[in-house]
Amino acid sequence: MKIVYFSVTGQTRRFIKKLDLAAYEIEPADPFFEINEPFVLVVPTYDQEITEVVNDFLDYKTNREHLQGVAGGGNLNFAELFVYTAKDIARDYNVPMLFAFEFSGTNEDVESFKKVVSELESKRN
Repeated sequence: MKIVYFSVTGQTRRFIKKLDLAAYEIEPADPFFEINEPFVLVVPTYDQEITEVVNDFLDYKTNREHLQGVAGGGNLNFAELFVYTAKDIARDYNVPMLFAFEFSGTNEDVESFKKVVSELESKRN
């Protein structure tokens, strides 16, 4: 399953690189790219003004139809606001919130996320 992600400071990008899975990074300058296969979205936690390009990407052509779930990165010090961007996208696009990790994730987070993606993929087959 493809991984689509958005990174602001590089924390999310570092997490994705550890996964060694096929991934596409949403480019803020041009978020209008169509993904023609099922994917999991991974996003950091930021105000909507910063993450609006993620919605632009999701609303482009058939991308919304291929979205299988969302994972979020953030800082646990934000308490109830931890990974709120991912939670909001999951709610707004009616897909499951699959995983949460802090900063760029631990090795355990990487293995756990890969397992979640693998299980999601096997349910599709």
